[in-house]
Amino acid sequence: MEDCKIHKNQIYITLFLCIVPIIVCVIMGISLVYAFLLSTTFSSLMCMKNGISFKDIKSMVFSGINECKSLYIVILLIGATVSVWLSSGVVPTMIYYGLEYMKGMNLLFASFILISISSVFMGTAVGTISTIGVAIIGIGKGFGIPTHILVGVIVSGAFLADKISPISGLLNLTLTTTEITYKEAIKSAIYTIVPTMIICVIIYYFIGVKYQGIEGANTSIELTKAMSSEFFISPYLLLLPILMIVLSVVGVKSIYCMWAGIIGGGIVSIIYQRTSIFQLLNYIFFGFDLNTNSKALNETLVSGGVISMVSVVLIVIGAIALSSILQGTGIINYLTKEMIEKISNRKQLILKTGIISSTLTFITCDQTIGIVIPSRLLKSKYKEIGVDNNVLARTISDTGTIIAPLMPWNINSLIITLVTGVSCVEYAPFAILCFIAPIMTTLFAFNDKN
Repeated sequence: MEDCKIHKNQIYITLFLCIVPIIVCVIMGISLVYAFLLSTTFSSLMCMKNGISFKDIKSMVFSGINECKSLYIVILLIGATVSVWLSSGVVPTMIYYGLEYMKGMNLLFASFILISISSVFMGTAVGTISTIGVAIIGIGKGFGIPTHILVGVIVSGAFLADKISPISGLLNLTLTTTEITYKEAIKSAIYTIVPTMIICVIIYYFIGVKYQGIEGANTSIELTKAMSSEFFISPYLLLLPILMIVLSVVGVKSIYCMWAGIIGGGIVSIIYQRTSIFQLLNYIFFGFDLNTNSKALNETLVSGGVISMVSVVLIVIGAIALSSILQGTGIINYLTKEMIEKISNRKQLILKTGIISSTLTFITCDQTIGIVIPSRLLKSKYKEIGVDNNVLARTISDTGTIIAPLMPWNINSLIITLVTGVSCVEYAPFAILCFIAPIMTTLFAFNDKN
Protein backbone atom coordinates (compact mmCIF):
# COMPACT_ATOMS: atom_id res chain seq x y z
CA MET A 1 0.00 0.00 0.00
CA GLU A 2 1.47 3.37 -1.03
CA ASP A 3 2.65 5.65 1.80
CA CYS A 4 0.99 9.03 2.11
CA LYS A 5 3.26 11.90 1.05
CA ILE A 6 1.26 14.57 2.88
CA HIS A 7 1.39 15.06 6.65
CA LYS A 8 -1.48 13.21 8.28
CA ASN A 9 -2.95 16.25 10.02
CA GLN A 10 -3.20 18.13 6.71
CA ILE A 11 -4.92 15.42 4.68
CA TYR A 12 -8.42 16.44 5.70
CA ILE A 13 -7.64 20.11 5.06
CA THR A 14 -6.54 19.13 1.55
CA LEU A 15 -9.76 17.17 0.95
CA PHE A 16 -11.84 20.05 2.29
CA LEU A 17 -10.14 22.49 -0.10
CA CYS A 18 -10.76 20.05 -2.97
CA ILE A 19 -14.43 19.37 -2.29
CA VAL A 20 -15.70 22.86 -1.32
CA PRO A 21 -15.16 24.47 -4.78
CA ILE A 22 -17.08 21.58 -6.40
CA ILE A 23 -20.02 21.93 -4.00
CA VAL A 24 -20.12 25.73 -4.38
CA CYS A 25 -20.10 25.54 -8.18
CA VAL A 26 -22.88 22.93 -8.22
CA ILE A 27 -25.07 25.00 -5.88
CA MET A 28 -24.45 28.27 -7.74
CA GLY A 29 -24.68 26.76 -11.21
CA ILE A 30 -21.12 27.73 -12.14
CA SER A 31 -19.18 25.59 -14.58
CA LEU A 32 -17.26 22.79 -12.90
CA VAL A 33 -14.24 23.73 -14.99
CA TYR A 34 -13.54 26.43 -12.40
CA ALA A 35 -14.23 24.03 -9.51
CA PHE A 36 -11.65 21.50 -10.67
CA LEU A 37 -9.17 24.24 -11.55
CA LEU A 38 -9.38 25.53 -7.97
CA SER A 39 -9.41 22.05 -6.43
CA THR A 40 -6.36 20.97 -8.41
CA THR A 41 -4.57 24.21 -7.54
CA PHE A 42 -5.32 23.90 -3.82
CA SER A 43 -4.25 20.25 -3.67
CA SER A 44 -1.05 21.03 -5.60
CA LEU A 45 -0.16 23.85 -3.22
CA MET A 46 -0.73 21.60 -0.22
CA CYS A 47 1.50 18.96 -1.81
CA MET A 48 4.31 21.45 -2.41
CA LYS A 49 3.91 22.74 1.16
CA ASN A 50 4.58 19.17 2.30
CA GLY A 51 7.77 18.82 0.28
CA ILE A 52 6.44 17.27 -2.94
CA SER A 53 8.10 18.87 -5.93
CA PHE A 54 6.16 20.60 -8.69
CA LYS A 55 7.84 18.20 -11.11
CA ASP A 56 6.35 15.18 -9.31
CA ILE A 57 2.89 16.78 -9.19
CA LYS A 58 3.08 17.59 -12.89
CA SER A 59 4.10 14.00 -13.59
CA MET A 60 1.10 12.62 -11.65
CA VAL A 61 -1.34 14.93 -13.43
CA PHE A 62 -0.04 14.44 -16.97
CA SER A 63 0.24 10.69 -16.51
CA GLY A 64 -3.41 10.47 -15.42
CA ILE A 65 -4.62 12.77 -18.20
CA ASN A 66 -2.65 10.87 -20.84
CA GLU A 67 -4.07 7.49 -19.76
CA CYS A 68 -7.62 8.71 -20.51
CA LYS A 69 -6.99 10.40 -23.87
CA SER A 70 -9.36 8.04 -25.71
CA LEU A 71 -12.16 9.11 -23.35
CA TYR A 72 -11.92 12.72 -24.58
CA ILE A 73 -12.37 11.58 -28.17
CA VAL A 74 -15.39 9.45 -27.23
CA ILE A 75 -17.04 12.44 -25.51
CA LEU A 76 -16.55 14.66 -28.55
CA LEU A 77 -17.84 11.90 -30.83
CA ILE A 78 -21.02 11.66 -28.76
CA GLY A 79 -21.78 15.29 -29.61
CA ALA A 80 -21.14 14.61 -33.28
CA THR A 81 -23.19 11.37 -33.29
CA VAL A 82 -26.34 12.97 -31.90
CA SER A 83 -26.21 15.79 -34.48
CA VAL A 84 -25.59 13.42 -37.40
CA TRP A 85 -28.33 11.01 -36.33
CA LEU A 86 -30.76 13.93 -36.17
CA SER A 87 -29.80 15.41 -39.54
CA SER A 88 -29.78 12.00 -41.25
CA GLY A 89 -33.36 11.31 -40.21
CA VAL A 90 -32.39 8.26 -38.14
CA VAL A 91 -33.67 9.69 -34.86
CA PRO A 92 -36.75 11.27 -36.53
CA THR A 93 -37.51 7.86 -38.08
CA MET A 94 -37.20 6.13 -34.72
CA ILE A 95 -39.48 8.72 -33.14
CA TYR A 96 -41.96 8.55 -36.03
CA TYR A 97 -42.43 4.79 -35.86
CA GLY A 98 -42.23 4.87 -32.09
CA LEU A 99 -45.16 7.30 -31.95
CA GLU A 100 -47.11 5.10 -34.35
CA TYR A 101 -46.52 1.75 -32.69
CA MET A 102 -46.36 2.73 -29.01
CA LYS A 103 -49.83 4.27 -28.88
CA GLY A 104 -51.74 2.88 -25.92
CA MET A 105 -48.63 1.31 -24.40
CA ASN A 106 -47.19 2.05 -20.99
CA LEU A 107 -44.29 4.07 -22.39
CA LEU A 108 -42.19 4.24 -19.24
CA PHE A 109 -42.37 0.48 -18.79
CA ALA A 110 -41.62 -0.17 -22.47
CA SER A 111 -38.80 2.41 -22.55
CA PHE A 112 -37.04 0.87 -19.55
CA ILE A 113 -37.16 -2.60 -21.11
CA LEU A 114 -36.02 -1.35 -24.53
CA ILE A 115 -33.16 0.76 -23.17
CA SER A 116 -32.02 -2.03 -20.80
CA ILE A 117 -31.79 -4.54 -23.67
CA SER A 118 -30.16 -2.04 -26.03
CA SER A 119 -27.55 -0.95 -23.47
CA VAL A 120 -26.46 -4.54 -22.83
CA PHE A 121 -25.91 -5.02 -26.57
CA MET A 122 -24.23 -1.64 -27.10
CA GLY A 123 -22.06 -1.93 -24.00
CA THR A 124 -22.08 1.77 -23.19
CA ALA A 125 -24.48 3.78 -21.05
CA VAL A 126 -23.80 7.23 -22.48
CA GLY A 127 -23.71 5.80 -26.03
CA THR A 128 -27.16 4.26 -25.55
CA ILE A 129 -28.55 7.47 -24.06
CA SER A 130 -27.14 9.66 -26.83
CA THR A 131 -28.61 7.52 -29.61
CA ILE A 132 -31.63 5.37 -28.79
CA GLY A 133 -32.29 7.41 -25.65
CA VAL A 134 -32.61 10.63 -27.65
CA ALA A 135 -35.24 8.98 -29.85
CA ILE A 136 -37.24 7.75 -26.86
CA ILE A 137 -37.20 11.24 -25.35
CA GLY A 138 -38.72 12.51 -28.58
CA ILE A 139 -41.39 9.81 -28.44
CA GLY A 140 -42.12 10.71 -24.82
CA LYS A 141 -42.63 14.36 -25.72
CA GLY A 142 -45.12 13.26 -28.35
CA PHE A 143 -47.16 11.53 -25.65
CA GLY A 144 -46.91 14.37 -23.17
CA ILE A 145 -44.61 12.59 -20.70
CA PRO A 146 -42.43 14.94 -18.58
CA THR A 147 -38.93 14.76 -19.99
CA HIS A 148 -37.15 14.57 -16.62
CA ILE A 149 -39.12 11.43 -15.69
CA LEU A 150 -38.33 9.76 -19.00
CA VAL A 151 -34.65 10.65 -18.78
CA GLY A 152 -34.55 9.05 -15.32
CA VAL A 153 -36.03 5.86 -16.80
CA ILE A 154 -33.53 5.93 -19.65
CA VAL A 155 -30.58 6.44 -17.28
CA SER A 156 -31.74 3.45 -15.21
CA GLY A 157 -31.86 1.15 -18.21
CA ALA A 158 -28.69 2.50 -19.83
CA PHE A 159 -26.46 2.01 -16.80
CA LEU A 160 -27.35 -1.66 -16.74
CA ALA A 161 -24.67 -1.87 -19.46
CA ASP A 162 -21.90 -0.97 -17.03
CA LYS A 163 -23.04 -3.79 -14.75
CA ILE A 164 -23.69 -6.80 -16.99
CA SER A 165 -22.79 -6.07 -20.62
CA PRO A 166 -19.91 -8.32 -21.78
CA ILE A 167 -18.60 -5.51 -23.99
CA SER A 168 -18.76 -2.75 -21.37
CA GLY A 169 -15.39 -1.14 -20.79
CA LEU A 170 -16.15 -0.60 -17.11
CA LEU A 171 -17.31 -4.17 -16.52
CA ASN A 172 -14.22 -5.53 -18.25
CA LEU A 173 -12.09 -3.24 -16.10
CA THR A 174 -13.84 -4.69 -13.05
CA LEU A 175 -13.24 -8.25 -14.25
CA THR A 176 -9.57 -7.54 -14.89
CA THR A 177 -8.88 -5.86 -11.56
CA THR A 178 -10.78 -8.47 -9.51
CA GLU A 179 -9.29 -11.34 -11.57
CA ILE A 180 -12.53 -13.19 -12.35
CA THR A 181 -14.27 -14.32 -15.54
CA TYR A 182 -17.43 -12.87 -17.08
CA LYS A 183 -19.27 -16.12 -16.31
CA GLU A 184 -18.34 -15.86 -12.63
CA ALA A 185 -19.37 -12.20 -12.52
CA ILE A 186 -22.80 -12.81 -14.06
CA LYS A 187 -23.48 -15.81 -11.84
CA SER A 188 -22.90 -13.60 -8.82
CA ALA A 189 -24.66 -10.52 -10.26
CA ILE A 190 -27.92 -12.45 -10.72
CA TYR A 191 -28.53 -12.38 -6.97
CA THR A 192 -28.86 -8.59 -6.92
CA ILE A 193 -29.73 -7.61 -10.49
CA VAL A 194 -32.84 -9.80 -10.81
CA PRO A 195 -34.67 -8.34 -7.76
CA THR A 196 -33.41 -4.87 -8.74
CA MET A 197 -34.87 -5.18 -12.25
CA ILE A 198 -38.17 -6.56 -10.94
CA ILE A 199 -38.57 -3.64 -8.53
CA CYS A 200 -37.71 -1.11 -11.26
CA VAL A 201 -40.17 -2.67 -13.72
CA ILE A 202 -42.99 -2.58 -11.17
CA ILE A 203 -42.32 1.03 -10.15
CA TYR A 204 -42.02 2.27 -13.73
CA TYR A 205 -45.18 0.43 -14.74
CA PHE A 206 -47.22 2.14 -12.03
CA ILE A 207 -45.70 5.56 -12.74
CA GLY A 208 -46.34 5.01 -16.46
CA VAL A 209 -50.02 4.23 -15.96
CA LYS A 210 -50.58 7.92 -15.21
CA TYR A 211 -49.28 8.87 -18.67
CA GLN A 212 -50.99 6.12 -20.63
CA GLY A 213 -53.97 8.22 -21.68
CA ILE A 214 -54.48 10.50 -24.66
CA GLU A 215 -53.13 13.72 -23.13
CA GLY A 216 -50.30 13.95 -25.63
CA ALA A 217 -52.30 12.85 -28.67
CA ASN A 218 -52.26 16.28 -30.34
CA THR A 219 -48.51 16.69 -29.89
CA SER A 220 -47.99 13.17 -31.23
CA ILE A 221 -49.99 13.91 -34.38
CA GLU A 222 -48.20 17.23 -34.86
CA LEU A 223 -44.78 15.59 -34.55
CA THR A 224 -45.49 12.77 -36.99
CA LYS A 225 -46.88 15.16 -39.60
CA ALA A 226 -43.99 17.60 -39.18
CA MET A 227 -41.38 14.85 -39.37
CA SER A 228 -42.85 13.29 -42.50
CA SER A 229 -42.78 16.70 -44.21
CA GLU A 230 -39.28 17.70 -43.07
CA PHE A 231 -37.47 14.36 -43.39
CA PHE A 232 -37.28 11.30 -45.57
CA ILE A 233 -38.73 8.67 -43.24
CA SER A 234 -38.11 4.99 -43.95
CA PRO A 235 -37.71 1.80 -41.92
CA TYR A 236 -34.46 1.26 -43.85
CA LEU A 237 -32.91 4.09 -41.84
CA LEU A 238 -33.26 1.89 -38.76
CA LEU A 239 -30.49 -0.28 -40.19
CA LEU A 240 -27.95 2.26 -38.90
CA PRO A 241 -28.71 1.80 -35.16
CA ILE A 242 -29.01 -1.94 -35.79
CA LEU A 243 -25.54 -1.85 -37.38
CA MET A 244 -24.10 -0.11 -34.33
CA ILE A 245 -25.61 -2.69 -32.00
CA VAL A 246 -24.25 -5.53 -34.15
CA LEU A 247 -20.78 -3.98 -34.18
CA SER A 248 -20.92 -3.64 -30.40
CA VAL A 249 -22.02 -7.24 -29.96
CA VAL A 250 -19.17 -8.63 -32.09
CA GLY A 251 -16.68 -6.73 -29.96
CA VAL A 252 -15.86 -3.61 -31.95
CA LYS A 253 -14.63 -0.82 -29.65
CA SER A 254 -17.06 1.98 -28.80
CA ILE A 255 -14.94 4.61 -30.51
CA TYR A 256 -15.06 2.72 -33.82
CA CYS A 257 -18.79 2.08 -33.47
CA MET A 258 -19.32 5.80 -33.08
CA TRP A 259 -17.21 6.58 -36.12
CA ALA A 260 -19.28 4.07 -38.09
CA GLY A 261 -22.47 5.76 -36.87
CA ILE A 262 -21.17 9.22 -37.81
CA ILE A 263 -19.92 8.21 -41.26
CA GLY A 264 -23.02 6.14 -42.03
CA GLY A 265 -25.32 8.88 -40.75
CA GLY A 266 -23.43 11.49 -42.76
CA ILE A 267 -23.84 9.51 -45.98
CA VAL A 268 -27.57 9.03 -45.32
CA SER A 269 -27.94 12.73 -44.49
CA ILE A 270 -26.35 13.82 -47.77
CA ILE A 271 -28.16 11.29 -49.98
CA TYR A 272 -31.64 11.07 -48.46
CA GLN A 273 -32.08 14.34 -46.53
CA ARG A 274 -30.36 16.46 -49.21
CA THR A 275 -27.94 17.95 -46.69
CA SER A 276 -24.87 19.63 -48.15
CA ILE A 277 -21.43 18.68 -46.90
CA PHE A 278 -21.04 22.21 -45.50
CA GLN A 279 -24.33 21.93 -43.58
CA LEU A 280 -23.36 18.49 -42.27
CA LEU A 281 -20.02 19.76 -40.96
CA ASN A 282 -21.81 22.70 -39.38
CA TYR A 283 -24.23 20.30 -37.64
CA ILE A 284 -21.36 18.11 -36.44
CA PHE A 285 -19.34 20.93 -34.91
CA PHE A 286 -21.95 23.52 -33.92
CA GLY A 287 -25.06 21.41 -33.39
CA PHE A 288 -28.35 20.63 -35.11
CA ASP A 289 -31.56 22.63 -34.91
CA LEU A 290 -34.65 23.28 -37.00
CA ASN A 291 -36.69 26.34 -37.79
CA THR A 292 -40.05 24.95 -38.88
CA ASN A 293 -43.65 25.92 -38.22
CA SER A 294 -43.86 23.12 -35.66
CA LYS A 295 -42.71 24.31 -32.25
CA ALA A 296 -42.87 20.75 -30.90
CA LEU A 297 -40.53 19.51 -33.66
CA ASN A 298 -38.09 22.40 -33.16
CA GLU A 299 -37.89 21.67 -29.43
CA THR A 300 -37.57 17.90 -29.89
CA LEU A 301 -34.84 17.70 -32.54
CA VAL A 302 -31.93 19.76 -31.23
CA SER A 303 -28.32 19.02 -30.25
CA GLY A 304 -25.19 20.95 -29.41
CA GLY A 305 -22.62 19.15 -31.55
CA VAL A 306 -18.91 18.75 -30.80
CA ILE A 307 -18.51 22.31 -29.49
CA SER A 308 -21.03 21.67 -26.71
CA MET A 309 -18.89 18.78 -25.48
CA VAL A 310 -15.66 20.77 -25.16
CA SER A 311 -16.67 22.00 -21.70
CA VAL A 312 -17.30 18.39 -20.65
CA VAL A 313 -13.84 17.38 -21.86
CA LEU A 314 -12.29 20.21 -19.84
CA ILE A 315 -14.23 19.12 -16.74
CA VAL A 316 -13.16 15.50 -17.27
CA ILE A 317 -9.52 16.60 -17.56
CA GLY A 318 -9.91 18.56 -14.32
CA ALA A 319 -11.49 15.59 -12.54
CA ILE A 320 -8.73 13.26 -13.72
CA ALA A 321 -6.02 15.74 -12.69
CA LEU A 322 -7.48 16.01 -9.19
CA SER A 323 -7.93 12.25 -8.76
CA SER A 324 -4.37 11.66 -10.03
CA ILE A 325 -3.00 13.92 -7.29
CA LEU A 326 -5.15 12.31 -4.58
CA GLN A 327 -4.06 8.87 -5.70
CA GLY A 328 -0.43 9.67 -6.46
CA THR A 329 0.19 11.31 -3.08
CA GLY A 330 -1.29 8.33 -1.24
CA ILE A 331 -4.20 10.31 0.26
CA ILE A 332 -6.77 7.79 -0.97
CA ASN A 333 -4.78 4.85 0.37
CA TYR A 334 -4.38 6.58 3.72
CA LEU A 335 -8.11 7.23 4.04
CA THR A 336 -9.02 3.62 3.31
CA LYS A 337 -6.20 1.85 5.18
CA GLU A 338 -7.68 1.99 8.68
CA MET A 339 -11.16 1.07 7.46
CA ILE A 340 -9.81 -2.02 5.66
CA GLU A 341 -7.67 -3.17 8.60
CA LYS A 342 -10.71 -3.23 10.92
CA ILE A 343 -12.74 -5.57 8.66
CA SER A 344 -13.29 -8.89 10.42
CA ASN A 345 -16.28 -10.59 8.76
CA ARG A 346 -18.21 -10.95 5.50
CA LYS A 347 -20.86 -8.36 6.33
CA GLN A 348 -18.31 -5.67 7.15
CA LEU A 349 -16.29 -6.61 4.07
CA ILE A 350 -19.17 -6.10 1.63
CA LEU A 351 -20.53 -2.98 3.33
CA LYS A 352 -17.13 -1.30 3.45
CA THR A 353 -16.36 -2.30 -0.13
CA GLY A 354 -19.52 -0.45 -1.17
CA ILE A 355 -18.65 2.56 0.98
CA ILE A 356 -15.08 2.79 -0.34
CA SER A 357 -16.10 2.35 -3.98
CA SER A 358 -18.96 4.86 -3.74
CA THR A 359 -16.85 7.40 -1.86
CA LEU A 360 -14.06 7.24 -4.43
CA THR A 361 -16.54 7.67 -7.29
CA PHE A 362 -18.06 10.58 -5.38
CA ILE A 363 -14.76 12.34 -4.68
CA THR A 364 -12.97 11.72 -7.97
CA CYS A 365 -16.04 12.12 -10.24
CA ASP A 366 -14.96 9.04 -12.16
CA GLN A 367 -16.03 5.40 -11.93
CA THR A 368 -12.59 4.14 -12.89
CA ILE A 369 -11.03 5.07 -9.53
CA GLY A 370 -14.07 3.60 -7.74
CA ILE A 371 -13.31 0.30 -9.48
CA VAL A 372 -9.52 0.05 -9.57
CA ILE A 373 -8.64 1.20 -6.03
CA PRO A 374 -11.12 -1.02 -4.10
CA SER A 375 -10.21 -4.01 -6.27
CA ARG A 376 -6.51 -3.53 -5.63
CA LEU A 377 -6.83 -2.80 -1.92
CA LEU A 378 -9.41 -5.42 -0.97
CA LYS A 379 -8.51 -8.57 -2.92
CA SER A 380 -6.22 -9.83 -0.17
CA LYS A 381 -8.87 -9.10 2.47
CA TYR A 382 -11.47 -11.10 0.54
CA LYS A 383 -9.04 -14.01 0.37
CA GLU A 384 -8.27 -13.69 4.09
CA ILE A 385 -11.96 -13.82 5.09
CA GLY A 386 -12.79 -16.50 2.51
CA VAL A 387 -15.13 -14.54 0.25
CA ASP A 388 -14.95 -15.04 -3.53
CA ASN A 389 -13.74 -12.19 -5.70
CA ASN A 390 -16.98 -12.34 -7.70
CA VAL A 391 -18.68 -10.80 -4.65
CA LEU A 392 -16.07 -8.04 -4.74
CA ALA A 393 -16.84 -7.40 -8.41
CA ARG A 394 -20.60 -7.48 -7.81
CA THR A 395 -20.39 -5.06 -4.89
CA ILE A 396 -18.28 -2.55 -6.81
CA SER A 397 -20.67 -2.73 -9.79
CA ASP A 398 -23.70 -2.26 -7.53
CA THR A 399 -22.24 0.76 -5.75
CA GLY A 400 -19.35 2.83 -7.14
CA THR A 401 -20.18 2.02 -10.76
CA ILE A 402 -23.95 2.39 -10.70
CA ILE A 403 -24.27 5.60 -8.62
CA ALA A 404 -22.23 7.72 -11.03
CA PRO A 405 -25.17 9.44 -12.82
CA LEU A 406 -26.69 10.55 -9.49
CA MET A 407 -24.00 13.17 -8.81
CA PRO A 408 -24.25 16.51 -10.68
CA TRP A 409 -20.45 16.87 -10.90
CA ASN A 410 -19.85 13.37 -12.27
CA ILE A 411 -18.62 12.96 -15.83
CA ASN A 412 -21.62 10.81 -16.75
CA SER A 413 -24.14 13.30 -15.36
CA LEU A 414 -22.56 16.16 -17.29
CA ILE A 415 -22.79 14.25 -20.57
CA ILE A 416 -26.38 13.18 -19.87
CA THR A 417 -27.38 16.78 -19.14
CA LEU A 418 -25.80 18.07 -22.36
CA VAL A 419 -27.35 15.32 -24.49
CA THR A 420 -30.85 15.45 -22.98
CA GLY A 421 -31.10 19.03 -21.70
CA VAL A 422 -32.23 17.71 -18.30
CA SER A 423 -30.16 18.35 -15.17
CA CYS A 424 -29.07 15.63 -12.77
CA VAL A 425 -31.17 17.15 -9.99
CA GLU A 426 -34.28 16.73 -12.17
CA TYR A 427 -33.77 13.20 -13.50
CA ALA A 428 -31.97 11.59 -10.53
CA PRO A 429 -35.12 10.85 -8.43
CA PHE A 430 -36.42 8.72 -11.30
CA ALA A 431 -33.15 6.85 -12.00
CA ILE A 432 -34.47 4.15 -9.71
CA LEU A 433 -32.06 1.36 -10.64
CA CYS A 434 -29.15 3.52 -9.44
CA PHE A 435 -30.74 3.63 -5.97
CA ILE A 436 -32.06 0.07 -5.77
CA ALA A 437 -28.80 -1.68 -6.76
CA PRO A 438 -26.78 -0.35 -3.76
CA ILE A 439 -29.69 -1.20 -1.44
CA MET A 440 -29.79 -4.76 -2.79
CA THR A 441 -26.07 -5.33 -2.36
CA THR A 442 -26.36 -3.97 1.21
CA LEU A 443 -29.13 -6.47 1.96
CA PHE A 444 -27.04 -9.30 0.54
CA ALA A 445 -24.17 -8.29 2.80
CA PHE A 446 -26.17 -9.95 5.59
CA ASN A 447 -26.55 -13.18 3.58
CA ASP A 448 -23.77 -15.69 4.23
CA LYS A 449 -24.46 -17.80 1.14
CA ASN A 450 -24.50 -15.54 -1.93
